[in-house]
Amino acid sequence: MSVRIHLDKPQGCFTNLDYITGKAILSITGNETVTAINVKLEGDSKTRLLGTRPYGVIEDRLPSRQRGDEVQVETEIHKLLYKAVQVFPTPELQNVASQRSSSYTLPPGQHEYAFKFKIPFNNDCSNMKSTYVSVAGLQMQMPHNTDRHIKKTLPPSLNGLPGQAEIRYYVKATVQRAAFYKENYRAQTDFKFFPIEPPRAAPNKRESYARRQHQFVPAVDSPSRSGFFRKSSTPTPDASTVVPPLVSIDGRLPDPAVVTCNEPLPLRVLITKLNDTPATMHLQVLHIELVAHTMVRAHHLNRTNLASWVILSKSNMQTQLIEKNKIMELDRNLWKDIPLPNTVAPSFDTCNITRSYTLDIKVGLSYGQGSTVYPELAIQVIRMPLKVFSGIAPPPALLDAMRERAAAASNPPTHIPTTPSQPSPAAAAAAAAPTYPGPSEPVGPEGPFPAEAPPSYEDAIAEDLGPVD
Repeated sequence: MSVRIHLDKPQGCFTNLDYITGKAILSITGNETVTAINVKLEGDSKTRLLGTRPYGVIEDRLPSRQRGDEVQVETEIHKLLYKAVQVFPTPELQNVASQRSSSYTLPPGQHEYAFKFKIPFNNDCSNMKSTYVSVAGLQMQMPHNTDRHIKKTLPPSLNGLPGQAEIRYYVKATVQRAAFYKENYRAQTDFKFFPIEPPRAAPNKRESYARRQHQFVPAVDSPSRSGFFRKSSTPTPDASTVVPPLVSIDGRLPDPAVVTCNEPLPLRVLITKLNDTPATMHLQVLHIELVAHTMVRAHHLNRTNLASWVILSKSNMQTQLIEKNKIMELDRNLWKDIPLPNTVAPSFDTCNITRSYTLDIKVGLSYGQGSTVYPELAIQVIRMPLKVFSGIAPPPALLDAMRERAAAASNPPTHIPTTPSQPSPAAAAAAAAPTYPGPSEPVGPEGPFPAEAPPSYEDAIAEDLGPVD
């Protein structure tokens, strides 16, 4: 007996509001008794860090062989997504066989059971309980309860930190067998997930920027040496007469600073002279690099991992910059046709993993006069924080619904006070009598509340929306 999962779109990448369809295929060689076949859609965010933990006593009181810290492995798991459906037995079959038995015998052969899930917008790990247990030698390790839950858009799949941090999404099938001594059969298959980006701000002419200044030092004339075999050189301008420039280097992005996966950077680099000098500016080095900061948390342990992607790297350029009103802009043709690598994931923040980005721009400049370039090379690094969006725009219907909700919240309806009528004696007596909440109607500080938290607004609206094109 074996079970496997076949997805109708096995090699694709899914996003919010997409439907995941497929079949759970059960192959058996003889009669097999089962109680149910369940298919689940799940997403996990797991971190594992190695740290130290004090013994809990004063170290001076310990024997010399016991002094030090105890090595400890902390593991934190959050269930970001959980949906389950029972594909066998069907409700009709359950109604027929409810009075006879809760188990069913399947004949030999191949049995297929279709399933269908819709991926929501936000995670729901705040409603899940961690059940992770690990055994190391003779020591039982139980995960600490964590109260840090973040209700946000589902994060993308993450597998670049093996053994330390992982976000994975998968479909799992379980065949429950009737006999308690027989093991249940399970199968699962992973899929890639890429979230819908949040709504973008309206286009504007503002720019976010990072700036560095540099003051060049005066150049020193090198004394000419005469020799029998030395040729006479042409006279060079006197370096002492050239005022060294004071420049500012700006990196500019649209405000807010957002870049898109698989698209070029909307970047501008400006060089501005801050003093009056006839010196010319020359670009020697240009290096643009996208740096990812992944913060991993496992209870009281934290670690930040760095990863980088080189967008552009050039040296020995020896390009004279064209000045216009003391402002020089680097040629955007150098990077405008270079998209971000396809391994760059969108920025996200979940319960135990956070991914943020910075853009590092390294500019190497020198100055000169005429055809002479002085040897000083000034390299300045500009660091700009930014966000990376997936490039999958939310559906217009969802944006319209969110705008209507915001407008309704800003303009609440006005209620005209009315004069209450004189209550009857029976109604007055009923109002004066104390009321006590029953066991099926819990009351909080602000009145009755439901047993389960309601879905988020995005998920409630998304129930009526189709997949993104």
